[in-house]
Amino acid sequence: MFTGIVEEVGRITAVEPSGDGVRVTVEGPKAVSDAAHGDSISVSGVCLTVVDQGTDWFTADVMKQTLDMSTLAGVTPGRAVNLERATAAHGRLGGHIVQGHIDGTGELLEVRPGAQWRVLRIGLPYELAPLVVDKGSISVDGVSLTVSAASPAPAPGAATDGAWFEVSLIPETLAATTLGALEPGDRVNLETDILARHVQRLLSFAAAAAPTEGGSE
Repeated sequence: MFTGIVEEVGRITAVEPSGDGVRVTVEGPKAVSDAAHGDSISVSGVCLTVVDQGTDWFTADVMKQTLDMSTLAGVTPGRAVNLERATAAHGRLGGHIVQGHIDGTGELLEVRPGAQWRVLRIGLPYELAPLVVDKGSISVDGVSLTVSAASPAPAPGAATDGAWFEVSLIPETLAATTLGALEPGDRVNLETDILARHVQRLLSFAAAAAPTEGGSE
């Protein structure tokens, strides 16, 4: 479990094939400062397990399903990544509850600079759009952010493409994470709020169990 408060920006230093997945080595001195074999570390929002480590690096296996769903597909040495150690039970919840189990990826559509901040508009798959709400929480590349705007629900019969949301980044977030270097067209890992996912699941079962109009009770 994580909170989406990035502790350091690390760097991929090696990528090796491992079956239908890959084994990555990540430089991150703070991330491994108290890590042990089997610990979890969030790598740009993806929860990975430490299988080997040194004084300033760790190695983790990335399975095919994770590659298919995340921006770690095709990763090469040199890529900067956001790192966060798993949250201690007695620690502060500085961001929001983040599992490191991403829902998929989004595409940066637009960057609007401001005097003290930067607004990012990110496109996302339509099936994720109902889980993103204005002033709600979302994890973008492992960074806990507050949604500052979201595309409206489409009218009945209208096209369902073009869903988006916006986040506003303060200077600290721009400097302390990889988000400050993003450009339109870049893809990012997305994890929606776990509470929203549970509510959606409950409602889908409730709708399936409801009697049809005109049916018997």
